[in-house]
Amino acid sequence: MATEKDNPTITSEITLTPLASGLGRLSQRLVSTGIVTEETLQRASDIQSREPRKSKRKLIDILIDDLGVERHDIFVEMSKLYGFPTVDLSPTSISRERIEFIKELVYGMPEDISNALLANKVVPFKWHDYKRNVLVLITSDPTNEHLHAAAGRLDVADIDLAYAPLEEIEKLIHETFYSNNEFLQKIFDEADEIEVFEDDSRNVDEDALDAEINKSRLVNLIEGMLVEAVRREASDIHLIPKDGNATEIFFRIDGKLIHWYTQSEIKPEALIAVVKDRSVNIDRFDRAMAQDGYIQRKVDNCYIRFRVSVIPIVGVEFDRRFESVVIRILDDRKVITDLNKIGLQDQALADFTRAIEQPQGMVILTGPTGSGKSTTLVAALSHVMDPSKNVLTVEEPVEYLISGARQVKLNPKLNFDGALRSILRHDPDIVMVGEIRDLKSAEIAISLSNTGHLTFSTLHTNDAVSAVARLYMLGVEPFLIANAINLVMAQRLVRKLCEKCKIPNTEPDPNHLLRLDFGRDEIANTTFYKPVGCDDCFDGYRGRIAITEALLFNREIRNEILKSREEVNEEALRDLAIENKMLSLRQSGIERIKQGLTTISEIISVTVDT
Repeated sequence: MATEKDNPTITSEITLTPLASGLGRLSQRLVSTGIVTEETLQRASDIQSREPRKSKRKLIDILIDDLGVERHDIFVEMSKLYGFPTVDLSPTSISRERIEFIKELVYGMPEDISNALLANKVVPFKWHDYKRNVLVLITSDPTNEHLHAAAGRLDVADIDLAYAPLEEIEKLIHETFYSNNEFLQKIFDEADEIEVFEDDSRNVDEDALDAEINKSRLVNLIEGMLVEAVRREASDIHLIPKDGNATEIFFRIDGKLIHWYTQSEIKPEALIAVVKDRSVNIDRFDRAMAQDGYIQRKVDNCYIRFRVSVIPIVGVEFDRRFESVVIRILDDRKVITDLNKIGLQDQALADFTRAIEQPQGMVILTGPTGSGKSTTLVAALSHVMDPSKNVLTVEEPVEYLISGARQVKLNPKLNFDGALRSILRHDPDIVMVGEIRDLKSAEIAISLSNTGHLTFSTLHTNDAVSAVARLYMLGVEPFLIANAINLVMAQRLVRKLCEKCKIPNTEPDPNHLLRLDFGRDEIANTTFYKPVGCDDCFDGYRGRIAITEALLFNREIRNEILKSREEVNEEALRDLAIENKMLSLRQSGIERIKQGLTTISEIISVTVDT
C-alpha cells in the first residue's frame, strides 16, 4: 500500500524549506526535469517562511497556487518517484461496466465516508489485481491527509493509491454521480401530457393558477432549476416575468448573468407561485410587498440552502401582478476556512493577517454585494478561532454556518441593534457584525473593539480609504475611528481566465493600456492574454479571483485621521497608505494581469480610474 506510512518522506519533504533542507528528492527531481528552477523554489521558500506557523502551507501548494507551476507536472513526477501507478480516465478508457462498479462501491459505503472521499476528489476504482480485499483508490494528491483519514475508515484489508489528473477525476465524479437531473428529465418525459393554459383574464384567478401549479411540469422545472444551478456552481438564480406569458430564468455564474431557460405559454404568476409555495416564510397570496424566505434541498448528498427574495415589479400590462424572484445559493462546500486559499496578494495577506491576529480592534471589509466579503470574513474567523475563545456573530440574514461560533438568530423581538447590545453582556472575545448600517450600529461595533474585543464587520464603500470618510460622515468621532480600527480592506472579484483555452493577446487595446497606466517597459515585459472559450468554461473564463486594497492603520494613518476637522483628507490617507506598500484596487488588478490570471477588460470593468 503506497501511503504516507510506507513513504514517510512524501509529506514531510515537501513541507520543508527546500534550500534549508539541502533539496529533497522530489525537489531535486523537479529541478532536474526542468519543471521548476532553483530560483522558483527559493521564492516558494520565502513565501512559506512568512506564513503563520499554524496555517503554514506545504511547499507544493505554494508552487501550484502562488507561482503557477503546473499541478499535473509535479504530481506525475511524484508518482514516478514513489511508485504510484498512473490511470487514464479519459472517456474512451473507462467502460460502462467500470462506471457501474464505481457506483456500486460508493453507494455501498456509509454515506459519510463516501461523501468524504468524493469531496476530496478520491474515486474507489477497482479491487487489486493480485491482493485479496485490497481496494485501489484514484487520487490527484496522494499526500492529502484527509484522504488517508477517510480511507482508514473503509471496511477493507488495505488500500492502494493510483494517480490521475484532478480535472479527469472531477469529470469522472460529475458524470458518474451528478450529471443526471431527474427533475429536468421528467419535464421531457411528460412534455406531451401538458396542456397549454389559456386565460384571457388579466386578473389573477387563484383556481386557474392552482390548476397550472399542480401540473408536474412546473414543479419539476423549479426543482430541476435548483439542482442545475448548484451543479453549475451558480451564485444566484433570477426568475424574470415577461409579457406574453413567458418567464426567463438566468444563472449568475462567475459574476455574470447567463440565460438558462425560458418558460413560455405559462403564466409567470404560476411559475412564481410554485417557488413561493416551496419557500418557508413566504406567503404565496401576498403579491403587494417584498418578501424573504428560504428553501433547503439535498443536492448530490449535501444540504444546500437557497435564500429567496421576492419583490413586486411592473410590466407593460399594469394590471398583471408580476413579481421578480432572486434566489441566492448558499453551499457550505464552498466555504473557505484556510486564509491562504482566499487568494490575497502577498502584502495584503501579510497586513490582513497582522490585523486579525491582534487581541482587539476592528477589521472592516468593504465592497458591493457579491464581492466575496462574507467568504473572506469566514476565513478570517476560522484563522483566529479556537476553543478558548467565545465567538459571536450578528448577521441578517445568516449566510454560512460557522463551526465553533455562536450565531445570533434575529427575530421580531430581537432586532439588529438589540442583538449588538446583548452581545456586550455575553462575554465575547471575538464578534462579527454583519454590516455597519448607521451611526448606532457603528458606535456599538466601535465600542466592542475599544473594550478589548476583536471585531469584524462590513461596510458599503467604493474603496478602503473612503470607508474612513463614511464612518466620519455617519457621525463617528475621528479619535474613535483612529484608535478602534486595525485595518480596512476593499475587495472585488474578477473573472479568472480559463487555463485550458486562454491564448496570448498580441495586440492589446492601446486605449485600455493607457487607462491602466501601463508603462512601455511594463508592456514589453508582460504577456497579455485573452479569453477563447471551451467546454470547461464560460466565454473563456472559469472561476473568480480577488483583487484587494488593504489599508493597515499604522501611526501615520492614525495621526492623519486625528487631524480631521470638517472632513477626512482621503488623498492624504491614500498617499500615506501607498507609501506603506498598499496596492490600490486597480494596482492589485494590474498585478493579476501580469500574472496572466485575468484580462485588461475585467480590471477596467470593476475598478475606477485613479
